[in-house]
Order: sequence, then structure tokens, then C-alpha cells
Amino acid sequence: MNTSTPSKTKTAFQNDVQDGLSSFPKYLYSKYIYDEKGDKLFQDIMALPEYYLTKCEFEIISEHTQEIAALFNENAASFDLIELGAGDGKKTKVLLKHLADENFNFVYKPIDISQNAIDLLTENLSSELPKVTVDAEKGEYFEVLERLQTFNKRKKVILVLGSNIGNLLHHRAIDFLTKLKDTMGEQDQLFIGFDQKKDPQTILDAYNDATGVTAAFNKNLLHRINTEMGGNFNVEKFKHWEVYDPESGTAKSYLVATEAMSVTIEALDLTVTFDAWETIHTEISQKYTDKVVAWLADSAGLTIETSFEDGKGYYKNYVFRRK
Repeated sequence: MNTSTPSKTKTAFQNDVQDGLSSFPKYLYSKYIYDEKGDKLFQDIMALPEYYLTKCEFEIISEHTQEIAALFNENAASFDLIELGAGDGKKTKVLLKHLADENFNFVYKPIDISQNAIDLLTENLSSELPKVTVDAEKGEYFEVLERLQTFNKRKKVILVLGSNIGNLLHHRAIDFLTKLKDTMGEQDQLFIGFDQKKDPQTILDAYNDATGVTAAFNKNLLHRINTEMGGNFNVEKFKHWEVYDPESGTAKSYLVATEAMSVTIEALDLTVTFDAWETIHTEISQKYTDKVVAWLADSAGLTIETSFEDGKGYYKNYVFRRK
């Protein structure tokens, strides 16, 4: 049983925590993992041998830099390069360096939910690639999509790397792609990474590494609630658990209570009870095939212009235009 009383105006984070932990089954949104500690843990995840996604996409962008850059500059004297979920920009820097070295006329607009990530990226780019004009923004995807509507003065190229779209179930992915399409003109392009279906064990290992970094990353949600909302989660009483359904291509992350307990969250005036082995669903990571991507694109009013694949066939970046 979960009990709460009305309180003053809450932040989006507080509202989402209250809604998620008052639901059955319980859930929390993975976007709230990302504070300064969460950002650092995700950098650690990307360096893990099991986490193939970053390496595969880095390979694609590194080996096809010239071809990708030529596509982006096609039929345009200048363009805005808008990246949703920019993170540390490691992969994008390869492309940015080429664009700057070849004197392409563009502005790089990184957008991320984490102010810490935006600040670090902006600082790093100013020293590493001073020729690149950077105009960064903090925000959530769907908020930023509305602002993108105003970027119609010149060509837009929208980047969504890291298979971030995989955090959305198909119906929400179609909605997301549709909203992106609605911001695009005829010459604009959308460049998105999609993690492909593969050996289920490879996928499970990527989200449940032997050293426990992914577990610490997932549990950072509870640490944030404790720190920012006066929660008293005993974080070590929760177990990180990953499952993957090879039929649907959906990987899911959970936090599992290892014993019955009650948790109070002062800022929400909320008491949450857990049965032993009760779950909090925290994240999905969808895996794709060409057929599924084509269906998503068609449903959203987009067409696939071309795609790029890593050497193992683990990962693909697709280029879309409006129909």
C-alpha cells in the first residue's frame, strides 16, 4: 500500500516518481538516472567490453565519415546539425572534426537532458574543436521538438545516436518519429542509430556486465531519490535484473526488492511498501530489424534514404527524409 498527501507544486521528477511508485506494477523513468554521477557511470558503461553499442556506432561514423558528411551537406550551402541526447559527444566529434577541417558551413546544436553533460561537452569542444560553432541546449526530446519547429531558415540534420530511440516502445517511437518528421522540411535529414537483433546472450551481457557498473547505474535512480527528495531507500536491498525477449526484441531493466520493506520519501510525503521480490521497471532497450525500422519509418511518414552498418552487423545508422 502506498500513501501520500497533497503537497506544494512538485517538479517533473517528483511527479514522475510519485506516479511511478504509486502504480502497480511500479516503474521509474530511466531519464532520471542521469545526474553528474549517472553521467559518469554511463561513460564507464560505454567503455565496458560487453557494451558493444558505442564501439559499433563509433566504427560506422569513423569508417564512413566522408560519405556521411557529403550526405549532410547535399543540396545546401549551410546546415544546422542538431543532436538529441548528445552525451559526451565522443562519436559526433569524429564527424565534427571532419566537417570543420573541410570548412563546411554548419552550426552544431547538442541537446541533452543533463546540464552536466551539456556543460562538459561545450567545454571540451571549445578546447578540442575551436573552429566548430556550438549552440547547446538543455531539454527533453519532446520539449525540444517543439522548438525545432522554428529552425526552418536552412537545412536541418537531426542526429539521434546511441540507439536512444530504443528507450521507446514502438507506438511511442512512431509518435517520436512523426514529431521529428513534422519539424523537417523537404531537404532535411534524420540520422538515427538502431541496435539490431542478435545473439540474445550478447544483448543480456551488454546490460548486465560482470563488474556491476550497469547495476550501479540503474540503482542511481534510488540514490537520486534519497538525495534530492529525502528518501530512505536501502539501495543495496535492491537487485539489478535484466531480461530480453528475442521475439519482440525488447530488453528490460528492473530493480528488484530482495525483501519486504517500506520506504518513505519526505519531499513527496509518500510511503511506499514493497513485497519481497517486487519490481520497479526502469528501462527498455529495443532491438530492431530492417523490416521493423522500415515499418516505423513508413508509419511516421518517413522514407529510408540509406543506411550504414558495422562489420559485425550488430548496429545500423539509418538516414531518413520526409516522404
